[in-house]
Amino acid sequence: MTPQTFLSQPQTVGIIGAGFNGGQPRGGVELGPARLVEHGLIDQLKELGWNVDFDEKFPDYELLRPQTPSVGKLKNAHFVSNVCQSVFTTVREHCEAGRLALTLGGDHSIAMGTVAGSASVHKGLGVIWVDAHADINTPETTSTGNLHGCPVAFLTGLAGQVQFFEWLKPCLPLHRIVYIGLRDVDGPEKKILKENNIKAFSMHEVDRYGIGKVVEMALDYLGRESPIHLSFDVDGLDPSVVPATGTPVRGGLSFREGHYICEAIHEIGTLVAVDLMEVNPALANDNLSLAQTIQVGCSLVRAALGETLL
Repeated sequence: MTPQTFLSQPQTVGIIGAGFNGGQPRGGVELGPARLVEHGLIDQLKELGWNVDFDEKFPDYELLRPQTPSVGKLKNAHFVSNVCQSVFTTVREHCEAGRLALTLGGDHSIAMGTVAGSASVHKGLGVIWVDAHADINTPETTSTGNLHGCPVAFLTGLAGQVQFFEWLKPCLPLHRIVYIGLRDVDGPEKKILKENNIKAFSMHEVDRYGIGKVVEMALDYLGRESPIHLSFDVDGLDPSVVPATGTPVRGGLSFREGHYICEAIHEIGTLVAVDLMEVNPALANDNLSLAQTIQVGCSLVRAALGETLL
């Protein structure tokens, strides 16, 4: 296990079980954190040498569900905001204590809370966003109104002022995020990426350069001494690797490419936060595909926290 520069000793991971599905329409993603823990993730991390800070009672986000309707096209906006603000507070507390904040999702709208939380403590934060989708739609460009497709726009300030999100100030400069694995990007999102010169490696670049070179370029771009937040949507992997997720897109990262990203980021020693998002047990076709998805989710986390092949 590589010592992580920005963490206190002994190295401790603080686990946030963010079982939330309000940022998208498919039920079941709220079950992901519990299934990952049931598979033995806590003991697996302890075996790697980590101390683990974990409250076995997951937050009941239904208590945060308001009666307020959607805001314009944005569905469940008040609910998503309440949950993300709660996650923000918990992630910030872990980071302030010198722990690595590991958030188990849940849908990717939660990243509004996770990234804001780590950015509030770790100045100069760089984010590596592994995903099939750019998640950078604004309230104007979103065609679905599902907020799991919008978190980067909110974090960077591109979303502008949105009712109920007054607590979320722009905290992620556009030059502090790098995408890896993109392959299903909406037309307006492509325009946003190009006009703002946002660093993005689609599957085309992964094919051209290989995953090793892509990760090397990503880390060089963000700076190898900067604190890093890894936000990993499991649909960044090909559906043949992770079948139980809400918006699968074929032609994605292989099992080893996904794990290499996690391993390489751990090796530089500046990791401060990890999100594992969009594991949806309810969408498994059978027990085999469910087990495969949960096993891969756990192994991605272990790789990010120092597990090696030798």
